[in-house]
Amino acid sequence: MSEGGDDYRIERDSLGEIEVPADAYWGAQTQRAVANFPISGITFSRRFVRALGVVKKAAARANRELGLIDERQADAIVDAADEVIAGDHDDQFPVDVFQTGSGTSSNMNANEVIANRAAELLGQEIGDRVVHPNDHVNYGQSSNDVIPTAMHVAALEAAQKDVIPALETLAAELEAKEAEFDDAVKTGRTHLQDATPVRLGQEFGGYRTQVEKGVARVKSTTDRLAELALGGTAVGTGLNTHPEFPELAAEYIAEETDLPFREADDHFEAQAAHDAMSEAHGALRVVAGSLNKIANDLRLLASGPRNGLGELDQPENQPGSSIMPGKINPVVAEAVNQVHKQVVGNDAAVSAGAAEGQIDLNLYKPVIAHNYLESAGMLANASEAFAETFVAELEADRAGMEAQVEQSMALATALNPTIGYDKASKVAKQALAEGKTVKEVVVSEGYLSEDEAEQVLDPERMTHRGILGEE
Repeated sequence: MSEGGDDYRIERDSLGEIEVPADAYWGAQTQRAVANFPISGITFSRRFVRALGVVKKAAARANRELGLIDERQADAIVDAADEVIAGDHDDQFPVDVFQTGSGTSSNMNANEVIANRAAELLGQEIGDRVVHPNDHVNYGQSSNDVIPTAMHVAALEAAQKDVIPALETLAAELEAKEAEFDDAVKTGRTHLQDATPVRLGQEFGGYRTQVEKGVARVKSTTDRLAELALGGTAVGTGLNTHPEFPELAAEYIAEETDLPFREADDHFEAQAAHDAMSEAHGALRVVAGSLNKIANDLRLLASGPRNGLGELDQPENQPGSSIMPGKINPVVAEAVNQVHKQVVGNDAAVSAGAAEGQIDLNLYKPVIAHNYLESAGMLANASEAFAETFVAELEADRAGMEAQVEQSMALATALNPTIGYDKASKVAKQALAEGKTVKEVVVSEGYLSEDEAEQVLDPERMTHRGILGEE
């Protein structure tokens, strides 16, 4: 072990000596990064650290198979990487997200942690470099291809294993309400004004479809995220990398994650641009917008309870006010609204970062990765909470909706095919002016008989395609 005190050891790199905490698995380059980037206090998430472990494990397996690393050293690297994948060493990744644009500091953080832990597994002491962070853990790699590979691994895992299952949970709860509310006829609203009747279940069917299409949008980015930059090394040429390494390592990553990863179609594009990440985050932004719309609608439909629309009874998740007793607010829906705003902000950062970088390297890798993963995590968590603690607990005020429908001026729309637009318009205005229903006026004016009015102005029939009054 390198010399030092009880609390620290001395590590060396090309810049000289530096003190590192004695029990830290990281080394000199990580320690310099900690000192250089006291920016946000934000470190990479579990998903990204796991992805780094996945990449390093796959690289070691490929290099072992190709005879490029001693089998004993490779086995120790694989075992140490497995621990990183499992989350055993998350506290050993202290580097700030806002760092060198290539993510070199985080790549070296992974190299040093895995190298020192591998040395320990071989019965050596931390810092002995029996497993070298560059010569062994980073063999045939560069930060410039490792970090974009980890970005894609983390992003696709987050999409497939967090976001999509959460959205499917939300879609299932919306579908359950769609069936439960199918017989609840209510006033439709366009421009926030009364419109022709609609079944509450039909509105929830629209919400379900929005979410299902969101799932499809997220899935549609899979093919581009599945491309891996690993094997391009510094600029995309693959210098210092075995010709078979990229394909073999990608196969091992696919095996580890059970996702369809493959070598990038073009290594120069994979390192110099991050259009796939921008596209994938754009899908998350659209999904966030869908959830925002749904949450806003449900807040409006549940507004009241006495002086709003009041068509839905919302769950009592928590007291809503520190001053107004008994007030209940749609707090979970409001959280969804706020997540949308954060995702929109993250999308601006991702799209701006993806459009930048110079010549052979995009230098916004860390911020792109961080913002994508933050958005994915928030959307997944918000979708689950929204589904389970809000949507699932909604109830319909059928009596209130029926009363509102009966008073709606928009019922006059169904009169158009029977008495014409002009007369129907006159009926609607007269009903509003006299405080009567459309049905009362159309009968009193002699346009329709009682039976005819009952048939033509049947609200439930208005929720189906067709011309009322015709058999």
